[in-house]
Amino acid sequence: MLHQITTQRAFQISGIGLHSGRKVRVQVSPAPVGSGIRLRRTDLTPAQSFSLNAEAVHQTTLNTGLVNERGARLSTVEHLMAAISGLGLDNLLVEVEGPEMPIMDGSAAPFLFLFNEVGLKTQPAPKSFLRVTKPVCVRQKDKYAVLRPANGFRIRASIDFDHPALRAGSQTLDIDLTPQRFADEISRARTFGFLRDIEALHSQGLALGGGFNNAVVLDDYRVLNPEGLRYQDEFVRHKVLDAIGDLRMCGYNLLAELECHKPGHGLNNLLLRELMAREDAWEITTTEPADVPQWRDQLCWSPA
Repeated sequence: MLHQITTQRAFQISGIGLHSGRKVRVQVSPAPVGSGIRLRRTDLTPAQSFSLNAEAVHQTTLNTGLVNERGARLSTVEHLMAAISGLGLDNLLVEVEGPEMPIMDGSAAPFLFLFNEVGLKTQPAPKSFLRVTKPVCVRQKDKYAVLRPANGFRIRASIDFDHPALRAGSQTLDIDLTPQRFADEISRARTFGFLRDIEALHSQGLALGGGFNNAVVLDDYRVLNPEGLRYQDEFVRHKVLDAIGDLRMCGYNLLAELECHKPGHGLNNLLLRELMAREDAWEITTTEPADVPQWRDQLCWSPA
């Protein structure tokens, strides 16, 4: 039997919000069996909780943001959710003092480092999965995303940017997701943006905390970060990272194959909404290790 997983102990994170530019503090704590991933804003009075479901997502422009029934908002949750999904974590309490999660270095790697530092532990209850049982597809002009039945979590993604730096690396990725492969091949991929867009973003109150220390920045010809890229195809890997985090908003670890072209937060959420509306296309199940072998090493990964 695969068991639910939480952390050995609590840890704290401090950093700058990518869009607000404000300093944010976060505490991530172990949570009881069956409680799931719980998000709370503790800087509000009273503290506000946020549900993990597709309908809770209100913001998909350059980040994934949540809204609760009282109108409270929490933004930029996708990188932490990607780390949670990549490691197959089940139960956590995430308490945030601020309007958004800290961006850290623009990837999920800092969260993985902290999860590794405190350690993970199994809990005395079977692990639950959301298993896709029928194909579900959404399209937006030339973009599309499809979820199909699978025993594990497989992702096939492609992007299409007409830019010299992006064309220089592969714009496709095909990966069977495991905790170790997430750590090695996905977690360090950073968010990216174009220098020409910065002024317009700032005028909209976005990317106020962005910079070379937490994003890959490009002009019309090249990557401007002095250290260059972490992977030759870092751009498509980050799009996969975002998709992993966005789909974890279903509230469960997924058993599915995702195929997507030109994915983004809006398309990811549209796909999840379509899936959840199709009650004949999914089920909640517990699965033996023989059926999902990639989860056997869940507590044996090491950070990239």
